[in-house]
Amino acid sequence: MHNYELEIISVHRNNLISWMKTKLFFIVLLMCLSLQAQKNKHTRWNEMLGKYVDTLGNVDYKSWSKDTANLEAYIETLKRFPPLRTASRSAQIAYWINAYNTLTIQLILQNYPLKSIRDLKNPWERKLFELEGKNYSLGDIEHQVLRKMKEPRIHFAINCASASCPKLLNEAYQEKKLELQLSQATRDFINDSSKNKLSSKRVQLSRIFLWFGNDFGSKQERLNFIMQYSDHNLKSPEIDYLPYNWSLNKQ
Repeated sequence: MHNYELEIISVHRNNLISWMKTKLFFIVLLMCLSLQAQKNKHTRWNEMLGKYVDTLGNVDYKSWSKDTANLEAYIETLKRFPPLRTASRSAQIAYWINAYNTLTIQLILQNYPLKSIRDLKNPWERKLFELEGKNYSLGDIEHQVLRKMKEPRIHFAINCASASCPKLLNEAYQEKKLELQLSQATRDFINDSSKNKLSSKRVQLSRIFLWFGNDFGSKQERLNFIMQYSDHNLKSPEIDYLPYNWSLNKQ
């Protein structure tokens, strides 16, 4: 083989190596950007919650209705960056809680002003969120996704825009903070005397414990669960359920 042929082969080989290195660099860069986007995807939601929701979970819908572009942008982020298949259970739960709460806020803002989410026709059956070829309603997210994760505390994190609902946390749920956030949300709800009235002889519980009784187990398991997050000793009290206030949770 002549020298010039060897030189051509060498040039092609070097060009191929250079091309492969460049391609590898961009692949790694895209992976890093994707991971960073996954990590920070709830930032916009966190900022909105801090701006429009007070510490009691009351929402300034009037002001938020003038800033719907931010909300829509966050929903698009959720669609672009669903949890990776390798994502932790905590990351998946945080994602779907945030999605549920965001879509509830969007539904209210799209129909604001109104007095109650129940003024809307079938609010929990409407298909509001398309992800990877599947359309989800709020009911789908709650029953087909979150409840199947066998984490009963999600019932105190998702918010139905109503006074008797658990309060809307004024920060986004995050993978690394999820355990603390769920525990605090549960504790706040159980010890809120407007939601649950507890005493050793009689307890009046939120209807959440009635509607989703299977998620909390038998009567005694339900009481044991409540005692984990309250200072009351509930050995064998009479149990009643409080009326549910569907008025909008507005400021």
